Amino acid sequence: MATRNALATDVLSRICNRDDLVAYVTKEKEKGSTVVLANGCFDVLHVGHIRYLQGAKAQGDLLVVGINSDRQVAVLKGRGRPIMADTERAEMVASVAAVDFVTVFEEPTVANLLLAIRPDIHAKGTDYTEENVPEREVVRSYGGRVAIVGDPKTHSTSEILYRVGDNSGL
Repeated sequence: MATRNALATDVLSRICNRDDLVAYVTKEKEKGSTVVLANGCFDVLHVGHIRYLQGAKAQGDLLVVGINSDRQVAVLKGRGRPIMADTERAEMVASVAAVDFVTVFEEPTVANLLLAIRPDIHAKGTDYTEENVPEREVVRSYGGRVAIVGDPKTHSTSEILYRVGDNSGL
């Protein structure tokens, strides 16, 4: 059985900076692997996230997950967010079996990461349609495609935080 430190090292080895990620993805593409990119804040990991990541992985051979930086989560989600630091969110997502690599991105959108690694498939959750994915034209520009994956959007970090904050039923 693997030790706790060995497991932690394996998880941490899946988290990489953009330059290393580009090198890994390039090697995998040369081997013929289909690369999928999923992205999000993953502020409080929940079953909807897991199903999204599993659905994304089912689209290809290698799943890369881009995680919004702390600064971008604050801009996107507002006051009090993120709940957890991007390093912790990256470690949790990297521990999900479906995930091969994780990187944190600083930009307001995932467009630059898409252009850097040029995944075959950009996976988005069911709160999108192929027509309203903001980066769809970026993906199409290099010959990739968008896939909508996961279960219906019935899970939400914002809703979980609301429920946790509502102690009136206790």
